[in-house]
Amino acid sequence: MLNAAVIGLGWWGKELVRSVQNKSEFIRFSRAVTLEPGLAQEFADQAGLPLGKSYEDVLADPKIDAVVLATPHTQHRRQVEAAAAAGKHVFCEKPFALSLADARAALAACRKAGVALGVGHNRRLWPSIRRMRELADEGRFGKIMHVEGHFSHDWLANQPANDWRSAPEETKAGAVTGMGIHLIDCFSFLVGPLQRISALSKRRTLPLESGDTTSALFEFKNGATGTIATTLKTPYLWRLAIYGSDLRAESLSETTIATRRSGRGVETIQLANTNHVGLNLESFARAALGKGAYQIDDEGILHTVAALDALFRSTAANGAWQEIG
Repeated sequence: MLNAAVIGLGWWGKELVRSVQNKSEFIRFSRAVTLEPGLAQEFADQAGLPLGKSYEDVLADPKIDAVVLATPHTQHRRQVEAAAAAGKHVFCEKPFALSLADARAALAACRKAGVALGVGHNRRLWPSIRRMRELADEGRFGKIMHVEGHFSHDWLANQPANDWRSAPEETKAGAVTGMGIHLIDCFSFLVGPLQRISALSKRRTLPLESGDTTSALFEFKNGATGTIATTLKTPYLWRLAIYGSDLRAESLSETTIATRRSGRGVETIQLANTNHVGLNLESFARAALGKGAYQIDDEGILHTVAALDALFRSTAANGAWQEIG
């Protein structure tokens, strides 16, 4: 059993704890750190977590095997490197880093220390995305022509101006940093490595310096094309579609996939739900315990950050094409 501490006990940190606490045979949480203990005390008591404010105290605790970081993006490299230096396995929420240079440095620190690394790309484990990967592996799409994705919602539209998620250094391209990155990661998982990108980020409604609406055009190394769109001010939508020469398939939710072949109608399939957040943490825990490899290899972790890095460069250059590292 991996004994872990959660660092950051906001809304998503709590979800990470809920996904495995008293449910998993591989990982449990026994400490929590937050800068706002008053907002997390009731949850910490219910989960049986001593609550503190010091990351350094956790790193010095010999009973803690791993840290799970649900912290602001700009802190990730420093916190990952500190955990590795302390010999702690580290799971880091996405984005793993905001630049490819930081991602490489943080990953290198983990490999030098011999600790396991996991990243919060749990949507690779959605049943609908796994089924699309199976279709791709089976060659059912034929030649993949194009892929498109849209992930938007208005859940954070009214967040306080002083919330860290509103800071321009934390959200360099509006909703892409927290939301669109899921599409980018699934693109490489389903179709293959990305080659270059052209992106625009615009401020339409919300008082966000980095914009609230972003769209991007991709070229894959295999020649396929792709598009993503995401906004922070519209009712919820998730959609990821692959257009193949023989088959079109769409992930419409965690568990809903729709497919269509030439000459046939649309077939919509409801798949069994899974605890994909917990499965991701358990994949990390098994790797830390020497019981298997983490679900994403190092190249995959770095490639998603490389695409994000290129997207930031493109939005800063008013949509100019940028090569993906």
